[in-house]
Amino acid sequence: MTEAGYLSALEVQAKTMSRMIGAQDLIVSAPEGSGKTTAYVLATLMRLKYGVEEAPRVLILVPDKERVSWVIDRYALLNKNTTIRIVGLHTDQTIDSQMNALADGADIVVATPDRARSIYLKLGLNLNKIIMFIVDDAELIIKKGLQLPVTELARSIRRCQHLVFTEVIHSKLHHMLDTFMNLPVIIEVENLATMQMNTRAQRLYNVPDFGTKINLLNLLLEEPEYRTKNIVFVNTRLTAQKLYKGLTPAVAKNAVILNPLFFDQAGVSSIEEFVQNPDYITLIVASEGAGRIDVGQIPVLIHFELPDEKEIYLNRVMKDVNDETLISIMFSTDIELPTVKKIEQAVGIKLDQANLPEGLTIYKSKVKPSTKNSSSNNIATPGAAFHEKKESNIKNYNFSSREKAKMDRKKKH
Repeated sequence: MTEAGYLSALEVQAKTMSRMIGAQDLIVSAPEGSGKTTAYVLATLMRLKYGVEEAPRVLILVPDKERVSWVIDRYALLNKNTTIRIVGLHTDQTIDSQMNALADGADIVVATPDRARSIYLKLGLNLNKIIMFIVDDAELIIKKGLQLPVTELARSIRRCQHLVFTEVIHSKLHHMLDTFMNLPVIIEVENLATMQMNTRAQRLYNVPDFGTKINLLNLLLEEPEYRTKNIVFVNTRLTAQKLYKGLTPAVAKNAVILNPLFFDQAGVSSIEEFVQNPDYITLIVASEGAGRIDVGQIPVLIHFELPDEKEIYLNRVMKDVNDETLISIMFSTDIELPTVKKIEQAVGIKLDQANLPEGLTIYKSKVKPSTKNSSSNNIATPGAAFHEKKESNIKNYNFSSREKAKMDRKKKH
């Protein structure tokens, strides 16, 4: 540790190390660069102590190939025990070569969820000896839609310690973890900047999906408080067109797009043209290809979508004068919350989440009625060709682990 430049434990390491060595289930939320990877690398080395087992004892799931290489490099830096064998699994290599590497022996497997699941289903990854199941960068795994491989692998392990590391905790994360974690301890570490930036007043709305964002935007722009010059930021020009079509007539009549895709749509070619025309209230701006935009004294900025780079957002909300009327509003789904967390760290304050206004239609609530119990719902009963399978024919068990693991929740992610 000293040779690697680690002289003292960081906050996340001090709070989690003893719990990890004690085999406690943990969900750890901490920002990038806080020392999460180093913490579990040390914990696994302390728990294993020796190698040369017939099956892996630690499975680490990460979102992509680059992260696989990064974690293996951390082990190479800190591990002095040459008997411990580490194997990486990702989609840039053939399955056969990776199965051969596992057959030669592995104590720690670092893998992407989809490749680990593929090799497991080919009986090339033995999970019977796993004592530590680790999910790193869980928020990115969810963003990539890899929840199903994670839950299937976790539920195929008889009994082990579960460690989950993420930058932010949200409902989609809990939806994945609740299928295999039982009453884990949650540890959160904040790493805000010591100096606060001089920015506009900021307001955060957490919404479930794109459709609810459109409904919320229409509600806000119809209120007298926001019937002033405002800019709505999205990431792509195609999204700008889609958003414009979703505006209510009362909002759309005073709305224009900056450099629209189609010539027949209401648009302007510059910010100055928008500011000088009194009939224009709302300007939709796509970050795609727009470069840096001088928002000047535009009273209201609304980030319908958050840019991938936090610096783009910070350049927009920074202000030179102490004008309390300048505000910035951001809409964020669970998938975008990691970007919100990075913004909070840079600005130096934790943003308060505003309550959703009354009368907002939540888009996700518009679900089709179930066909079950159709007699009470006056829905026609399906014909005989749609009968339920016999219990003996239902393939919902996985027999490749030491005992059969029921897969009855495999689609709940």
